[in-house]
Amino acid sequence: MRISDTTLETVLGRAKLVTPEQIKTLSEEATRSKRSLFDVVIDQKVVTEKALLRAFSEYSGIPFVEIDPSSVPSDVLRKIPERVARQYMAVLFEIDSDNIPHLAMEDPDDVQAINFIQKEIGTNSKIYIASRDNILSVLDMYRGDVTKELDEVIDTQRQENEGLEVIAEKDIAEDSPIAQTVNLLLEYAVRSHASDVHIEPREDGIQVRYRIDGILKEVNRLPKNVSGALTSRIKILSNLKIDERRVPQDGRFKINVGGRQYALRVSTLPIVDGEKIVMRILDESNQAVSLKELGYWGKSLEDISREMQEPDGIVLVTGPTGSGKSTSLFSILTMLNRPNVNISTVEDPVEYKIPGVNQTQTNPKAGMTFANGLRALLRQDPNIIMVGEIRDSETANLAIQAALTGHMVFTTLHTNNAATTLPRLLDMSVEPFLIASTVRAVVGQRLVRRLHRESRQSYVPSDEEKASIVKLFGLSNSAESFKIIHELEKRAAKAGLGGDTPLSTDENGIKTLWRADTNHTVDEVQEGYRGRIGIYEVLNNSPAIKDMIMARASSDQIHAQAIRDGMISMQIDGLIKALRGETTVEEILRVNRE
Repeated sequence: MRISDTTLETVLGRAKLVTPEQIKTLSEEATRSKRSLFDVVIDQKVVTEKALLRAFSEYSGIPFVEIDPSSVPSDVLRKIPERVARQYMAVLFEIDSDNIPHLAMEDPDDVQAINFIQKEIGTNSKIYIASRDNILSVLDMYRGDVTKELDEVIDTQRQENEGLEVIAEKDIAEDSPIAQTVNLLLEYAVRSHASDVHIEPREDGIQVRYRIDGILKEVNRLPKNVSGALTSRIKILSNLKIDERRVPQDGRFKINVGGRQYALRVSTLPIVDGEKIVMRILDESNQAVSLKELGYWGKSLEDISREMQEPDGIVLVTGPTGSGKSTSLFSILTMLNRPNVNISTVEDPVEYKIPGVNQTQTNPKAGMTFANGLRALLRQDPNIIMVGEIRDSETANLAIQAALTGHMVFTTLHTNNAATTLPRLLDMSVEPFLIASTVRAVVGQRLVRRLHRESRQSYVPSDEEKASIVKLFGLSNSAESFKIIHELEKRAAKAGLGGDTPLSTDENGIKTLWRADTNHTVDEVQEGYRGRIGIYEVLNNSPAIKDMIMARASSDQIHAQAIRDGMISMQIDGLIKALRGETTVEEILRVNRE
């Protein structure tokens, strides 16, 4: 969006989105960095782009719109050629009953673009302003059915070269069917919101699976005869050795899909039937979201927000692989990232890049381990340190020493819940008095699939289901137990969890539950779910827990004390989110079993 700095200052002031002092500071930064004020405001996350566009809409009289890409008719969209739509960042999303075209633009002040487009659609069009990301998601609809296109390419390859597999240079060239197959597989993965792509050679073919919202799903099978060429093509993109098939290799490359840049972290592994390839997809244009948007609320949000602002100490985020620990730390570090603070990290690998933060990647072959990296960071005058993971006693003790000497340390540990972390540190030969004096908070977390709000269904659970929930979540059938759950749900609703979803409980118990409606979902929704949300427990190092650490208490004893201190366990946090219609009881039980 091209809004002049003068106009934007007026918009920000009128909407009271920032103070006059902030406007002055932001304007000075824009002048110093030779950037537009709009870019500075968005980059520093002073105001969200959506809030800024809404404010500009009210000021200019140009209506703001958020378009659901799946609702745009293909024939309407294609009235503007794709080349023109991408050039001017403009999409036609509706033609109403009065035959008036509705046009959304990133820059509705671009008179030249409007005049050009109106030659195609007519001069009676209604102009809207929309965010760049929203327009890009609609532009993806020009692409059509990627799966159909992929199937056609695969069928062509299945019919060719049925004999022995021989890899020629032309088979892996830029314009080859194999290159097209790789491009389509990755594009389909991005549009399916997959986090990982698994390409696995089997005896009878190549199995392609995507991990979507934490669940692996088979999406296609490729003919066995393309295995070598497919692997070689991905290795070329990742700058790996094509002729090395006996040892694992790691690489990385980038792609552009729909105007957004994605980094792919590639790992190869020799298996019985060939080489398995796993590609982790990282959206490099992703902005850090707030802790509230990640699923923190109530006491958990208050506790972590307070502890992360302390000048020294250590905060640990725990959970299994793929539970969102890096995302939580990414959000925390982004919130703490200010010009007067030196933040340094050592990670394996660097998944999220944060402007202004000094990020270091481990390299064990070169001697750059977590311990050596942390030792080096301490000589770099840091205020805040992030260690990607504590894997051994040396790193654990170094992190504790850093916290003792005036640094704020954030790190992760693989444990089942928050309480298990403290005895785990004891097992790593960290002295009890050091744990008690440095650990400020421990976060335990999991990720659950989020219900698609527009397609979910409410239902009245049976008495058997209610009894099962009471048993599985460690509740009691007493009125006091249900009253506590009801009060927690009311607090969650007041905090905005679940939006305007009606309460699912009263003081007598559970009235309704939510489930996925798999019969009325759009393409982006997987089995009635779309996206994920975290369930959390935040254990504060209270005086009572410090005494228990010194006495080397068990994790069960520490957990029970944390509950008495007011901690909401992950299971109960999940139950509240299920009652608020954010997820289902089945999802909470699934991730807790895993």
